[in-house]
Amino acid sequence: MRFDYDKVKPNKPKFGNETKDRIKAPKIENKDKFKDTKLNNIRCFNCGALGHKSSVCENKIKGIKCFKCNKFGDHLAKDCTIKKEHSNVTVDKTTSCENLTTKIVRINDLNIVSLIDTGSQKTLIKKSIFDKIGKISELEQSNIKLSGLGNTTVKPLGIFKTKIIIDDLEFVSEICVVSDSSLSFDFIVGCNVINQCTLIVPGKEIKFTKPSDNSLSDSFLINVAEVMTHEQEIDLTHIQNKAHQEKVLNLLRNYKPNKIKKIDVKMNIRLTSDIPINSSPRRFPFIEKEIINEQIEQWLKDKIIRPSTSEYSSPVVLVKKKDGSSRLCIDYRRLNKITVREHFPLPLIDDLLDRLQSANIFSTLDLKNAFFHVDIDPSSKKYTSFVTDTGQYEFNKMSFGLTNSPSVFQRYIYNVFRDLIKENVVMIYLDDLVIFSENETQGIERLQRVLKTASEYGLELNIKKCQFLKREIEFLGHRIKDGKLYASPLKIKAVMNFPEPKCTKDIRSYLGLTGYFRKFIPHYSAIAKPLSDLLKKDSNFSFGLKERESFNELKQILSKEPVLCLYNPKSETEIHTDASIDGFGACLLQKSIVDNQLHPVYYMSRKTSDTERKYSSYELEVMAVIEALKKFRPYVLGIPFKIVTDCIAFKQTMSKKDISSKIARWALMLEEYDYVIEHRQGTRMRHVDALSRNPVCMIIQDSLTLQILKAQNSDENVKVIKDLLKIKNQHDDYIIKGDLLYKSIKGNDLLVVPEDMQMPLIKSAHEKGHFSVKRTEDHLINEFYIPKLKQKIEKGISNCITCILASKKQGKQEGELHPIPKVELPLDTYHVDHLGPLESTNKNYKHILCVIDSFTKFVWLTQQNQHPVRKLYQN
Repeated sequence: MRFDYDKVKPNKPKFGNETKDRIKAPKIENKDKFKDTKLNNIRCFNCGALGHKSSVCENKIKGIKCFKCNKFGDHLAKDCTIKKEHSNVTVDKTTSCENLTTKIVRINDLNIVSLIDTGSQKTLIKKSIFDKIGKISELEQSNIKLSGLGNTTVKPLGIFKTKIIIDDLEFVSEICVVSDSSLSFDFIVGCNVINQCTLIVPGKEIKFTKPSDNSLSDSFLINVAEVMTHEQEIDLTHIQNKAHQEKVLNLLRNYKPNKIKKIDVKMNIRLTSDIPINSSPRRFPFIEKEIINEQIEQWLKDKIIRPSTSEYSSPVVLVKKKDGSSRLCIDYRRLNKITVREHFPLPLIDDLLDRLQSANIFSTLDLKNAFFHVDIDPSSKKYTSFVTDTGQYEFNKMSFGLTNSPSVFQRYIYNVFRDLIKENVVMIYLDDLVIFSENETQGIERLQRVLKTASEYGLELNIKKCQFLKREIEFLGHRIKDGKLYASPLKIKAVMNFPEPKCTKDIRSYLGLTGYFRKFIPHYSAIAKPLSDLLKKDSNFSFGLKERESFNELKQILSKEPVLCLYNPKSETEIHTDASIDGFGACLLQKSIVDNQLHPVYYMSRKTSDTERKYSSYELEVMAVIEALKKFRPYVLGIPFKIVTDCIAFKQTMSKKDISSKIARWALMLEEYDYVIEHRQGTRMRHVDALSRNPVCMIIQDSLTLQILKAQNSDENVKVIKDLLKIKNQHDDYIIKGDLLYKSIKGNDLLVVPEDMQMPLIKSAHEKGHFSVKRTEDHLINEFYIPKLKQKIEKGISNCITCILASKKQGKQEGELHPIPKVELPLDTYHVDHLGPLESTNKNYKHILCVIDSFTKFVWLTQQNQHPVRKLYQN
């Protein structure tokens, strides 16, 4: 619609006397004082100083000033040939003095409280403090710019070089003089001084010492920030004595891997074949190539690897870590197949447990980058060679992925702590270091001795995984507390947490688990009869008192001897695994020396995460093996064992040349174990199948049941039915089990869902995969009773936004609109619409006319006392 703008243009409102209503500026009483303040902020454009104009500059007779070289002469900055240098200093003007480290710095007999700032590249001093020092040298002009001072860039007033004294040590340093308003501290000691010394942290203070030949490299210097980070990571809240807490913290603050001693333990690789193994470099995307090259450069710099001309070569793989970053690994699977395995003799577990039973306080240490501490024998380095598109390299240090790396490292760590092991100060099993003592005082003394030895051999600690002065630990399936030995509840947790069956499917799964070990359970058939009767064809599912007693009795039998046996590293060992979309299940079994039969040692069960539920069935089966090995690592590392699974593709994939990065990461984890794989049909793996399907039943079913129980107790209709059932045992096929109301339909007891819970439950079932009405109904109809279920599902799906957006419209499709052509000119085309009728105002206005300019989008709104269209026609 096009029409004259003047007819709809609103009149400009008037707001009284504008001249009268203006805000007047305040009067300045002391104009001379204001003038002086203003003059102090004026900068001279000739010499750059504050306080005067260029027209009265005293340096004008010297000529114009170049602001690049800061010299007076005959050229400007644009013609200056001297390159201007900049240096950045990071200083926070607003930093609080609290929790910061300060030292006394002496300059020319003046003591100054100074901040030690490892983030500042330069040493700084306030102008007022510089004036107090006395004239020690001329203040020179500088081209340095200091950034970070109050989030601004500041030019120093000048620099000077002098001698400063900290902790009775003399340093010669260049110091920048800055205005008082730029610094919160009188003096800041920067990196140009710190780099001339070694920092020691004997507590909460920092001590300056002279660097020596045995001092640490820059990468091991501990600054204040690192100490604070360690303190946040260490949990010492269980230590009641505050003095003991501080002693432990001091030990860790002072810990530095010096590596002043060496152990003559090297990795020697022996092969069963003389035929060289070589591989071509694999192709990687450009981004991954950069990651590989960066890691190789770092290894070369640290002398972990060196260039190689070996006839052996293995490919590299990039595996994803949990935090999303990538780690470079070598695929040594072909080399490991022809490597002669080493088996370091393990100590007797009974002896270890006897030692621990006499202790009350325990500390455990976890080592970081452990394998890189061990050298590789020069004759074996050629076997570790790997190839990338940039060249061929071989390891000087022992690498992760070599089959004998764990055994060699055990030998290495035993030799490091040999004397302390003899004195019963520390105990080592595989890569677990346990320091045990009778009380906290002895525990601190022994911890100090162990840390001293670890420091001498350059061992790095993983602080996050260490424990200090604990009164209870889990070790090899046992819980040790107060000098007593208990069976670890973790071993039988998966069985003891098996949920009470809700249907015949749950009964069948549970009997699959218990039936696998029936030969160790006297009178098994009689005990399990109430449960097995529920599987009969004509039997109605009713989990009553007899069934519950049978269920709990089998639980107790499975978690005690003679079914459950103690671990023995000399016995034949097997790991049985299974996986489902619901979870992972595994069982560690060993042959008993009494009856030569496989007995369970440890049960494992874990729920799958939301991400893992999207894995393929094959990936889930591999993941089940990996999870089992993580759990059973202390039992199977260093001994031969068998992995039994119902996934026939698992064994074949482990021998493939090219595998995905996800599977490659798991395959490399398996390389440190001595195992064989056996495939068995799923019908023979029901014991672990039950464990794999247990976690979701245990967690989801119980939480949902509690929600429904709460909803039933607040629903009036359900309350009436429950009251009737209390008077007479049966009413309209309803029954009560465990305070829950069920409805029996065709022999199945369905849980009654109150009205408030019906739509949320339907929505939850539908959104598991945005199923159709039929599939959503199938998920619910066998477990829950919801009247008019199908109609309610249809209503719920019709309101699902995801399904609406994803579905295509049927029938005739919508055509394209015909928009008004835009004109690149304001006030040419208008869009007019009206709103109303609205609630009438005092002046009988009921409508609003809205006019929008098509080009500028400017809006006019006018109130109308009649229909706007009629008024427009009238105009």
